[in-house]
Amino acid sequence: MNINIKATNIDLTDDLRNYVEEKLSSLTKYFNNIIEINAEVGMDSLHHQKGEIFFCEANIKVPNNLLRVRKEEKTAFKAVDKTKDHLRVVLHRHKEKIQGRKGGEKMDIEDIREIEEE
Repeated sequence: MNINIKATNIDLTDDLRNYVEEKLSSLTKYFNNIIEINAEVGMDSLHHQKGEIFFCEANIKVPNNLLRVRKEEKTAFKAVDKTKDHLRVVLHRHKEKIQGRKGGEKMDIEDIREIEEE
């Protein structure tokens, strides 16, 4: 698995780079066929009344599909955390969808809510 990290309108410090790599590399626990992860962390612009708003966007390349998540928060680290949490749900749904095609059990809406609450 290859992880590419890009910074937009901010400096990509070693702390931030290591944090993003650590969080995104942990996603292999939920789906082991990840080919590549392209992550972008940055700040769009200064929002007028909200102040500095950071974003984290991740595109995950899996066989025959591309999964994308973008989250915004007040700090870059919180944006990375929220992105990772949502990616976990997206990967779980994708895995269940694939297993459903192969005859595995399909996920109920209650199962999805449990995952999102964790």
